[in-house]
Amino acid sequence: MTETYLPLLVAVPLLGALLAVATGLASTRGPALVARLVLGVQTLLAVWIGGTALAQGSLSVAVGGFAAPYGIELVVDGLSAVVVVLVAVVSFATLAFVTEDDPGGTAFYAQYLLLVAGLSGMSVTGDVFNLYVFLEITGLATYALVASAGTGRSAVSALKYLLFGTVAASLYLLGVGYALVATGTLNMADLAVELARVGYDSPLVLASFGFIVVGLATKAALFPLHTWQPDAYGDAPDSVSALIAALVSTVAAYALLRLVYTVYTPAFFDAVPVARDALVAVAAISIVVGSVLAVAQSEVKRMLAYSSVSQYGLVVVGVAIGTPAAVFGAVVHLVGHAIMKGGLFVAAGAVADLTGARTVEEYAGLADRFPVLGGASAVLMLAMVGVPPAVGFAGKWYIALGAVRAGTWPVAVVIFGSTLLTLAYFALLVERMFVAPASASVQAATDGGSDDHPSRPSRRALALVIGAAAVALVLGVAVTDLQTALEPTIDTLLSQ
Repeated sequence: MTETYLPLLVAVPLLGALLAVATGLASTRGPALVARLVLGVQTLLAVWIGGTALAQGSLSVAVGGFAAPYGIELVVDGLSAVVVVLVAVVSFATLAFVTEDDPGGTAFYAQYLLLVAGLSGMSVTGDVFNLYVFLEITGLATYALVASAGTGRSAVSALKYLLFGTVAASLYLLGVGYALVATGTLNMADLAVELARVGYDSPLVLASFGFIVVGLATKAALFPLHTWQPDAYGDAPDSVSALIAALVSTVAAYALLRLVYTVYTPAFFDAVPVARDALVAVAAISIVVGSVLAVAQSEVKRMLAYSSVSQYGLVVVGVAIGTPAAVFGAVVHLVGHAIMKGGLFVAAGAVADLTGARTVEEYAGLADRFPVLGGASAVLMLAMVGVPPAVGFAGKWYIALGAVRAGTWPVAVVIFGSTLLTLAYFALLVERMFVAPASASVQAATDGGSDDHPSRPSRRALALVIGAAAVALVLGVAVTDLQTALEPTIDTLLSQ
């Protein structure tokens, strides 16, 4: 019975976007109110359906009554349940920061809801072509949201993201086309059977895998396909940076995991081991290069963006290794990174609103003048480094454990090295915040603020940063419960 409500996960935010436009014609406050109501409903729906899938097993429904493989199928198993709940909760929570921080307006809220619809669709679709459709909806909404800052830099960054995103989506669609020519089907479950029948060494199958992986790796911002990300994250409005840093590349990385293990299956890697080796190598390089580039940054939002290049490398290396521990670690790190990085971008936006500080040097003395904001930010940074018991430690631990058990010792060494580099750039920021004398911008903020900057952090932003830090710690402690809940799904994926 619950499965009949699956289409609402996409339909509710999609219709909400139309309603936001309609109410915007009558009232300037209407779109914000609609967005709050719609995302509140979306969150309740996602928690209910996701909880049911985790407790009772996979849910699926054929949209419009047309059965798969010819109809559109929506599926929620344990893995997609986690992702769809993450999308709903983070987008609802981040909305609190949007309503007081950024441009707002009818177009902004409509694009925000379209983005949630696209991400939700990517999470629950059981069809590779519809995944492309939702990928495009997500991309179009994100380009517009990045440009909504209204500056020249944000317009250029949105255009750059548009070009990269279009090429990535085209590559993905090309891969889907090759798979369709080889098998005659687009349904994920049906593709898994037909690809095996055609043969994993078929040029069509190999080409489809290559194009799909490169397309999704670009969306997930793996090195060297990452160059759109620092500009998009750095030049978007602060609340948009928090939202897209938490969710957009996260769902793209989830889609990569989903297609690798639901469509191509572990048997593909067994038949074509060079594909696994190539994915491990690219991800390992992304881990190292992303960390090195983050160390070299002086602007905080760009440092966080390059850090994401490294963290998504960690996720993909866990996916490629393919042991139960590594795949579980990839899922934990995917969820943990969304929480931690979303919280850090909200913190960066709150600091910019409060003091105007945007560089590492300008953060000097921040924790002394604003101890709660500084303390919660430091907890998130240490969680990203991987300090126990935070979720950042749990994800890295399971991925490294999976690498050791698979005999890929160099990957474990890379994870250890990247942890030291992550410590290097976050330790510098923590040192500036807690030890260095207050910068001119921090001093000005604590001398009573100004017309441009308030004298204290906003309650909503502060609550989001503290909440993210608390969730990062709780998830780290509760990771064994999450492992128990996801074990049946991961075992099913890896046994095909």
